[in-house]
Amino acid sequence: MDKTSVIFGNVIDKKTLKRAAASQKKLLRKFGDDRGKEYHLCCVDNDVLTSAFGAKVLTLSDKPLDALPEKSIIIGNIRMGFGHYRISMAMASAARALGYTPLWLDLNSFAPTTCTKIISYQNELYSLGSRLSQKSRLFNKLYWEKLNYEGFKKLTYNAVDQKNAELMTGVLGDLPRYTPFIATHVWPSQAAVHAGFSRVVNAIPDNWAMALHLSEGALHTVQTPSSYVAYRTLSGFDEKRVLKPMGEGDIAYVGHYVDDELVRNIEADCFKRIKRAKEGKPLRFLLTIGGAGAQGDYFASLIKTLIPYVKDGKAAIYVNIGDYENVWQMFKSKIPELEELSTTHFDVWEETLSFSQMALDDEDCDTKGSHGVHVFCHKDIFAAVYATNVLMRACDVLVTKPSELSFYPVPKLFIAHVGGHEKWGAVRSAEIGDGTIEMPNVAHAQAMIKEMAENRDMVVKMCNSIIAAKKSGIYNGAYHAVELSIGLDGKESRYAYAGC
Repeated sequence: MDKTSVIFGNVIDKKTLKRAAASQKKLLRKFGDDRGKEYHLCCVDNDVLTSAFGAKVLTLSDKPLDALPEKSIIIGNIRMGFGHYRISMAMASAARALGYTPLWLDLNSFAPTTCTKIISYQNELYSLGSRLSQKSRLFNKLYWEKLNYEGFKKLTYNAVDQKNAELMTGVLGDLPRYTPFIATHVWPSQAAVHAGFSRVVNAIPDNWAMALHLSEGALHTVQTPSSYVAYRTLSGFDEKRVLKPMGEGDIAYVGHYVDDELVRNIEADCFKRIKRAKEGKPLRFLLTIGGAGAQGDYFASLIKTLIPYVKDGKAAIYVNIGDYENVWQMFKSKIPELEELSTTHFDVWEETLSFSQMALDDEDCDTKGSHGVHVFCHKDIFAAVYATNVLMRACDVLVTKPSELSFYPVPKLFIAHVGGHEKWGAVRSAEIGDGTIEMPNVAHAQAMIKEMAENRDMVVKMCNSIIAAKKSGIYNGAYHAVELSIGLDGKESRYAYAGC
C-alpha cells in the first residue's frame, strides 16, 4: 500500500518522493529484500515477561506458527533505548489484567531478516547521537536538538519512513491479520498496516507531536490533551502550508501508559511514601540510566550530592544502570567512596524482585532496603528495563530525564532532556503535580535533591497529586489502548474518562 505520496489527504511533493525512493533503494542495496521469503514464528516463554505478564515472545521457527493462545494481543515494538520496551510492558500488563495474552513482537530481534538489519542500523545511529549530544554541546545545539525537535516533526520525514517500512513486513507472514496489534513504536505500526493487519493501535509516546509517529491506517493513541489537538490538526508539520487534519476515527486521547500493578497500588504506595516522609525516614531516590547509555557523568554528580545524606541516614539510593555494567565502573572511578557504601545486585533477577518486595514492605526501615546505596544491573534486556518498574513502587523520588517515565505515577525529579522532544514530558508532569519542572543543568538538579532531602513537603504534595490524578483516570492509558485494540469504543470502555 502506498502510504508515502499522500498522508491523511496531504499530497507529498515530488522532491520528497524521490528522496523516499532513494532511501529505500539504499537500504535494499545494504540489507537486501526478503519480502518474498517465507518466515515462520513460534511462541516461547521468557523468564521476565512470562512471569510478570503471562506474555509469550514471538521468535523465528523452522515450522509454521501453531494456533495462537486464546485472546491474544500482539505487542509490536523495537528496542530503541528503553522507552519503547517500557511502554510495551505497560501494554502487556494491562492486557493481562483485562484477560488477554500478550504476544511480544520485537522487530529488532529477528536476525538475519531485512527488517532487523534496518532497525539495528538505525538504532545504533540514534544511540550514538544520544551519547554524543551529552558530550558535545555544539553537536547537541546545532544538530541533535534540531533533529529531535524540528526534523522529526515534518510530514516529509514520515513520508520517507513509510517507504522504508515497506521493507519490514516479511517477518509478519505467519500471523493472523485479524489479531489485535498494539505498536509502541511507529515502525511496527507501519509494518503491520503495510502487511494488512486490520486492528492496529499506534501508541504514540512523548508529549511533543511529530510526524515521525504517524502511521495512517492505524488508530493513534496519545497520552495528553495537547498531543491530541496537535496530532489531530497536524499543526506545524509543514512550515509552508496548513495541512488537512486527521479524522476523528484516526486518533484517541487515552491517558498515560502505565502498568496495571502500578496503577492498582497507587494509593497504598503513596500512603507509604507520605508516612516515611512525615516520620523523617530515609528518602529513597531511584536513579535510572536510559537505554542509550547517555548521562552517566550527570548521574555521577547527583550521586556525589546524595552521599552525605546517605551517610547521615537521611537518604537511600537505588541505581538501575540497565545493562551497562561499564557505567558502574565509571561511577566507582569518579566517586571513590561509593563502593564501600554500595550493595550490588547484578544478573540475578529473583534477587532484584526479592529486594524490591522487601523494600516495599519495609515499614520499619530495615537497613537492607532503606539505607545505603543499592546498584542494579542485568545483562538480560527485559530485566534491565523492568527493574526500574519494580523498584519504582518502593522508592520515594524517581530521578530521570523527562522521557517515557514522565508519565508514571511516582514523584519525579527531572534532569535535563536528551533530545528536545522529551522536555514536554516534564511540562505535563509538572502541570499534573506528580513531578518537578525540568532542571536545566546539574547545579539546579543538585539543589532540588537537597531541597527534597531536607524538606519532605514536596514529596507529600506530589503523592497527593498522584492520588487525585488516578481518580480522574489520567493513568488509565494502557487499559484503554488495549480496549481500543479489541474494538471497544469510549462508551463501552471501563477506563475511558472525561476528555478521552
